[in-house]
Formats: sequence, structure tokens, C-alpha cells
Amino acid sequence: QVQLVESGGGLVQAGGSLRLSCAASGSFVLINDMAWYRQAPGKQRELVASISSGGSRNYADSVKGRFTISRDNAKNTVYLQMNSLKTEDTAVYYCNAGLKISSMTPFRDYWGPGTQVTVSS
Repeated sequence: QVQLVESGGGLVQAGGSLRLSCAASGSFVLINDMAWYRQAPGKQRELVASISSGGSRNYADSVKGRFTISRDNAKNTVYLQMNSLKTEDTAVYYCNAGLKISSMTPFRDYWGPGTQVTVSS
């Protein structure tokens, strides 16, 4: 059984920093793209940042220059360093990864349960 577990969320003042982590565990053979999404109250879930297995990164315009996504393939972990946080960054942040559980199966999307990030003014 594959699990993604996020950590690192919390309450921070505007201008502060947080670092989110997400580790994939269980039985799988390969991880493809990994990403962070977020969903604020009353809004749709949106892509924050993604990183390919080769290290190519993609960011939402709203976080460019403030957030950095990285991954440690040896630890099956993706990180999101969030600096200069704004109140509008307040949301539940979800980890996403494309995983192949065997050589015979296609990649499938997996999601973590989410971690709350609250930025106070």
C-alpha cells in the first residue's frame, strides 16, 4: 500500500517561512513527477509547484520567487520551501506524486491527506 505523508505545516506570521515535506512509502518501483497543490476555503485546488524526476521545476505565478520545490530521490521525498509568506498563501497543502507500483502497471496519481498552512497578518 502506497502512502504520501505531509509534514511541516503550521501557523506563521506574514513574511515568515515554512518548509513542507512529503515522503512516499510503501511498495512501488518508480516515482515520476511530484508536486504540491493547495486549496483555500471556498476555492478550487490549484497547482503550487511541480518537479519532474529529472529535476525540472514549474511554479504557479503567485509563488514564483518565494517558493522552492526540491526532491530527494533517495528518500522518496519532496519538499516545499516557502519564504515571504502572505496571508493569501493560507490553505491546505497537498502532496501529489505519480507512482508505478509494478513494472506491469502504469503511473497512477497518489495524494497525501494534506497539511494546514495558516499565515497571519
